Amino acid sequence: MTTNVGAIAAAPAPAGHAPVAARFRGARLPRSPKVIAGLVMLGLFTVLAIVGPLIAPYSPTHTDLSWVQILKPNGPFGSSQIVPEAPSGAHWLGTTIYANDVFSQLMVSARATMLVGVLAGAVATVLSILVGVSAGYLGGFADEGLSLTANVFLAIPGLPLLIVLASYVPGADSSPVLIALIVSITGWAYGARALRAQTLSLRNRDFVEAARVSGEGRFRIIVSEVLPNLVPIAASSFLFTTLYAIGAYVSLAYLGLAGSDIWNWGLMLMQAQAQSAAASGWWWWWAPPGVCIALLGCGLALLNFGMDEFINPRLRAAGLTRKDARRAGMRRRPKLGFTPVIRRAGSVPPVARVLDAAGGGEAKPR
Repeated sequence: MTTNVGAIAAAPAPAGHAPVAARFRGARLPRSPKVIAGLVMLGLFTVLAIVGPLIAPYSPTHTDLSWVQILKPNGPFGSSQIVPEAPSGAHWLGTTIYANDVFSQLMVSARATMLVGVLAGAVATVLSILVGVSAGYLGGFADEGLSLTANVFLAIPGLPLLIVLASYVPGADSSPVLIALIVSITGWAYGARALRAQTLSLRNRDFVEAARVSGEGRFRIIVSEVLPNLVPIAASSFLFTTLYAIGAYVSLAYLGLAGSDIWNWGLMLMQAQAQSAAASGWWWWWAPPGVCIALLGCGLALLNFGMDEFINPRLRAAGLTRKDARRAGMRRRPKLGFTPVIRRAGSVPPVARVLDAAGGGEAKPR
């Protein structure tokens, strides 16, 4: 007996059972407002890091005494006071007390801040994959040793360790690459723990067992079978580590441990704080770098949360509008204190099916 494959493919789907591709079309990653907003914000700062030093009207260290006001002393024993200029057409973000252009400093500082964040996030993610996946798949003494190493780095306070390393490592105050490596040392353990836990659940799956029985080596199994299933978690870990690295770099620069040769937003905040810009009302000196740091962190966090909703099936309905969920055949009934869960319209909750099987009542579709 032969089977007409074309007829089967052309047969309509049963009522109430839309194709999987059509049913989950509304749950694609770009549809989430969080992901779109995060990508837009991150893209703007990426462009700013690339072209910022090129469009800056002045050098960040360029000094012109005509850009500040020198107030004469009131009495014979007083001293003259230097007041920076407020934002104007000539200086969009005003000037500093050192007669520097704030807009130029902001544009130039974006590159080093983004470079350290992305580089530290990439290095930390690679370390997380090496340690976490190896510990989860190999098991035994390798798992115990690697897990112990990750737990030690988790227990050590991050900022004090960063301060010690940045203070004693030669050249750390003049090299963003070296600062990124130092920051990555304290940020890889969180991702390693998450990757290890997921690898433990993957190493006993059927497709991994089939590859192992067929004679595949450990390295090939890890690269070909395990790692492709860990890409979403690794991407989420990269975003989180990048956010942590930017905050750590700004903190080190604010404390004066990242040097003054490489301009970054933390150095701008340190100079503003040293001259009491907030107390003096010179908001244009400290507000622009602070807002940029907040917006960049918000973009990375939104992108991370949106990816988490896309990865986790129990959160996938959170990124859908009611119209898209209804069109895809899903039902969203988020309740206060509960995680919104995707449920196909007309489906019966598991609790109702159990009660119906036990004779405790009739299962009614919700």
